[in-house]
Amino acid sequence: MRPPPLPHQTALLERVLLRVRECARVGPTPLAVFDLDGTLYDNRPRTAQILTQYGEEVAAEFPEVAQALATLDPDGVHYLLSDTLRAVGLSKVEIVSDATRYWRDRFFAERYLKYDAVMPGAVEFVRACHEAGATVVYLAGRDVTDLLPGTVTSLRKWGFPIGEVGVELVLKPDATLSDEAFKRATIPSLRRLGTVVTFFDNEPANCNVARHAWPEAAVGWLETQSVPGAPPLDAGVESLHDFRRA
Repeated sequence: MRPPPLPHQTALLERVLLRVRECARVGPTPLAVFDLDGTLYDNRPRTAQILTQYGEEVAAEFPEVAQALATLDPDGVHYLLSDTLRAVGLSKVEIVSDATRYWRDRFFAERYLKYDAVMPGAVEFVRACHEAGATVVYLAGRDVTDLLPGTVTSLRKWGFPIGEVGVELVLKPDATLSDEAFKRATIPSLRRLGTVVTFFDNEPANCNVARHAWPEAAVGWLETQSVPGAPPLDAGVESLHDFRRA
């Protein structure tokens, strides 16, 4: 059972909704910008499912690998796959390499998006922003070619606003483009849609870009998983565990 949200998290989310309402009343259009993976979604279950499946497929040849991966749960998934495998006792180069190839071929496939879990409070908070008058912008590091239909399906399944007036879904045009480069180029262009009043992401670099582009916005960093060696958060970026307000 999760402990209640910390007061600073509750205060941040309530302040965001207040800003949205004020901006919606006087203009211009307020934008509430959300990343997906690691922010609105916990994609560790996706990785856990893929690795469990890998273990089952190699069980006949490598029973010890299957046994090790059978113990893996989403809480044991690290940002780097090699760290995840090492944590369950798998460090042989050939196994790590083969498992990584197997994971890479599936992690960005639509059929595995269904294993993602929603961050606590995420659906309710995004809907509250939309109902308060914000244009909700999903700004994700997923690519439009491979993951657009599956992303829309997932958002609809969980109850996030999608396919409605005041909702935008912005994905990478090219899967080879890094998440940071894509967002660094895209964040400033959001001014065409309105004024960013809040921005949430799990990567410090993206939060810092948003903080620089929109100094008056409330920028929230999700304390989930970030790329190793991420830069420190700029002054003014606030942290939160999830999106619960109570």
